Amino acid sequence: MADVIKMPKMSDTMTEGVLAKWHKKVGDKVKSGDVLAEVETDKATMDMESYWDGTLLYVGVEEGQAVPVDAIMAVIGKEGEDYKAALEAEKSGSQDSASPKAESKDDAPKAEDKKEEAAATQGGGLSEEELAAKGVTVIRMPLLSDTMTEGVIAEWHKKVGDKVKDDDVLADVETDKATMEVMGYATGTLLHIGVEKGQAAKVNGIIAIVGPEGTDVSGILAGGSAPAPKAESEAPKEEKQAATADSSSSAPVAESSSDSRVKASPLAKKIAKDKGIDLAQVAGSAEGGRIIKKDIENFKPAAAPAKTESASAPAAEKSAAPAPVIPQFVGEVKFTEQPVSQMRKVIAKRLAESLFTAPHFYLTISIDMDNAMAARTAINTVAPVKVSFNDIVIKAVAVALKQHPAVNSSWGGDKIRFNEHTNIGVAMAVEDGLLVPVVRFADGKSLSHISAEVKDFGAKAKAKKLQPADWEGSTFTVSNLGMFGIDEFTSIINSPDGAILSVGAIQQVPVVKNGAVVPGNVMKLTLGCDHRVVDGATGAAFLQTLKGLLEEPIRLLA
Repeated sequence: MADVIKMPKMSDTMTEGVLAKWHKKVGDKVKSGDVLAEVETDKATMDMESYWDGTLLYVGVEEGQAVPVDAIMAVIGKEGEDYKAALEAEKSGSQDSASPKAESKDDAPKAEDKKEEAAATQGGGLSEEELAAKGVTVIRMPLLSDTMTEGVIAEWHKKVGDKVKDDDVLADVETDKATMEVMGYATGTLLHIGVEKGQAAKVNGIIAIVGPEGTDVSGILAGGSAPAPKAESEAPKEEKQAATADSSSSAPVAESSSDSRVKASPLAKKIAKDKGIDLAQVAGSAEGGRIIKKDIENFKPAAAPAKTESASAPAAEKSAAPAPVIPQFVGEVKFTEQPVSQMRKVIAKRLAESLFTAPHFYLTISIDMDNAMAARTAINTVAPVKVSFNDIVIKAVAVALKQHPAVNSSWGGDKIRFNEHTNIGVAMAVEDGLLVPVVRFADGKSLSHISAEVKDFGAKAKAKKLQPADWEGSTFTVSNLGMFGIDEFTSIINSPDGAILSVGAIQQVPVVKNGAVVPGNVMKLTLGCDHRVVDGATGAAFLQTLKGLLEEPIRLLA
């Protein structure tokens, strides 16, 4: 009997997967262990292997389509075997499943009639299914992060008519987290570009089509599948978003037409565009003369002649008692606007959802840091990596959470999850917003280990090289603005965490010890709590434990 292949659950948080690429087609022979397809999960792109031998009889999911876990994807059996019975048995056993429907033999003629009618109304263009059989690949906007809903095309590396190989980079896409490269995984000619540079496309929306040269793709486009008209008949439009409201600027900067021939990283191109720098004037320091971020930041254009303004006041007529002359000052109202980045869009959305969904309350406590400062000095004399006060706070938080699991929890609507592991999110400011990479199982790691991991995350965050696995799965978050001299502040909870700790600067202030006023070093901590899972007394008890650990840091090493 034929074997039905369903979407496997490839990670603990996976609810659906996107079929990135099929490695087999209907009629191909399949052996156990062969890679059938590549599936894009919420964590990464993984290979889906076959556990059966036979022939691929049926494929029910197109490339780029999102499929729920346990939904039917394909059928493997003996060559020529009727697989309809196996599909019907699976459907009858799970009526609520969102699996794709198999096309019965009786319905096939009707479907073919509909395709022919659609083709006739579309000027003879072929449908997507017919084009796939002819070797045409529809490239859709991939899901590049767990929070991504759309992507902005930052740069096209190919134009319509160019030859494309399956490992070529087609475009750079700006997501809410970083700028990433999109590969076509197809060989042929670039027949259509559906999204212009600078425009956004929804996840799974058509962005390009690759296939044999001269193939008619009007069947897909006329059906409304593509978000933009055919690029073959349009000249590339200049980006209007680079313009600012400063219409009186003496030297408006236009994007250089030679940018496409200049070797530069996507981030360098974006910064150059934002600053109005012509890449042709920048010398690249990377391999092969490639321009990178630091080249743009260090670029100094030739000094432009400064404008001179006539600010001289009219000469006052000589008189016996001359009136005071007020100098004339002429100002100019001007401003610039720029589109909201994908990262800023998601930050705004998620923080608004957290603040207006979770009832926040805050608890503040003062910590005597004298012993912690002495301990840090002693640790750094022997530690392989320099340990910061933030590293000590992360370690202390993780240890305290093991004693207060209610604070290490999250709201689930009809249930509360009490996490037994301590994954500490560390809020990091980057150029376009905020990222929160996660130090996993922090309670079991040494201070040197935590310090090295946080430094590595910081370097990756600034270079926009963090991957989805780096920022997912936190159970508690630490946000530190002490290095900026902030005494104390409150933070919005990083959903779905149940709490967040705001860390202020260490301040030298007078304190009372043994009945005498002496100089002291005090740091204020503010705990933001989701009142649905953390009560006031629960949060206060956690802060008391945290205070004890930081004021006697030797307990962290025991």
